[in-house]
Amino acid sequence: MFTTAIAGSLPKPEWLAETQKLWPEWKFAGDSLLRAKADATLLWIKAQEDAGMDVIGDGEQARQHFVHGFVEQVEGIDFVNKVTMGIRNNRYDAQVPQVIAPLRLKGRVHAFEAQLARAHTKKKLKFTLPGPMTIVDTVADRFYGDKVKMAMAFAELLNQEALALQADGVDIIQFDEPAFNVYMDEAADWGVAALERAAQGLTCTTAVHICYGYGIEANNNWKKTLGHEWRQYEKVFPALAKSSIQQVSLECFHSQVPMDLMALLKDKDVMVGVIDVASETIETPEEVADTIGRAMQFVPKARIIACTNCGLAPMSREVAEAKLKALVDGAKLASQRYASN
Repeated sequence: MFTTAIAGSLPKPEWLAETQKLWPEWKFAGDSLLRAKADATLLWIKAQEDAGMDVIGDGEQARQHFVHGFVEQVEGIDFVNKVTMGIRNNRYDAQVPQVIAPLRLKGRVHAFEAQLARAHTKKKLKFTLPGPMTIVDTVADRFYGDKVKMAMAFAELLNQEALALQADGVDIIQFDEPAFNVYMDEAADWGVAALERAAQGLTCTTAVHICYGYGIEANNNWKKTLGHEWRQYEKVFPALAKSSIQQVSLECFHSQVPMDLMALLKDKDVMVGVIDVASETIETPEEVADTIGRAMQFVPKARIIACTNCGLAPMSREVAEAKLKALVDGAKLASQRYASN
């Protein structure tokens, strides 16, 4: 009854890159790195299938970072002379590349991993891309001088790659927009419009992931400042409800998000976060089923997808595998428990 999916990223094996880091360094280069990325992608496809997941992803194994994995294939960006910049409203500092000229794709960005994944699973395949607003918040602008103009330029490039991914056989294309929970007014004003430009012309399923960030210290500390109710979704959900985006992924379990905010999404499919990515404690099937049951008060059960709160990249492989199993077992339990509801 309840489809299962992950938000996107999975931990990189220790032989591919540094472990439990958000910006890991590769342990290979050249053709050896390409082969290692392929091996890691196949490893996680098998692990997801073994866990019983319904929707399979590539685990973002071929990308060092979910944003820079895309922008490193864009002309007009200087990766040599990175600068330190506060991102996510100065929540933490990052070394970011600079936009110095008009933006153009160098060519295909993710053909390698998308085609590899499509060839090795018969299940529904989801592929993730960074959203335009989040990209804008993760690069330094030295050319456009206008956030909206630069976001629309990135949205056009994202659309080119998304259409190509669709042609590769991807079933679901998801845009990751954690910035929507930081710049709420701007997200509702122009962020959703840029997102729709990125998804323009797609006939596959479209999705957006909006979370409170990976389970890293800076994000966890930020969450402690948000009070007993996290109402950021209240700003952007009405705009998304009016958009053409079909699925919305949100943080839920172990968060302070009021669950009634899901009702603002109206007719969208909702990827309910039932797995905490900020804790290594493995959820029980009962906890997962309970979260799904509470979501059913605000979202029709046919529109609920059981998902992780965010990516699992900074976690250990063993914990991530156990959480995938808990996700599937909990969704099965919920299907049994709520079959007659």
